Amino acid sequence: MRAGERARADAMTEAANSLAAALSRLRRFEEARSLLRNTIPLAQRVVGHPIVGEDRELTLIMKLTYAKCLYKDDGATLDDLREAVNTLEDTERTARRVLGAAHPLVQNHIGRSLGESRATLRARETPSPAESA
Repeated sequence: MRAGERARADAMTEAANSLAAALSRLRRFEEARSLLRNTIPLAQRVVGHPIVGEDRELTLIMKLTYAKCLYKDDGATLDDLREAVNTLEDTERTARRVLGAAHPLVQNHIGRSLGESRATLRARETPSPAESA
């Protein structure tokens, strides 16, 4: 990818990430997921760039936002919740390798979201006593 193409990809990726974060805060999860599904592959293809790329912090943040949009959605299916957990597990492994286990993104954001997504999945997979009877 040439410098001009990298700059355009970088700007588009950063704008998409900001928009997805705003949509998520507004609980417009499907729109945010759709945007991120289209943008994350572009961010991953930008190789040799300090901000975006397969293992770059912005790409990890985009994956984190995508997973949050899955498990925080009240209409999430069990498959959505499993995808959120799997995405966060993969993202955490990559972030630990690239950023280190002590990095705030790993400890404070990805780790916390992974715990929340696992708890949400467990709660949905476990039938309530009323359902069991």
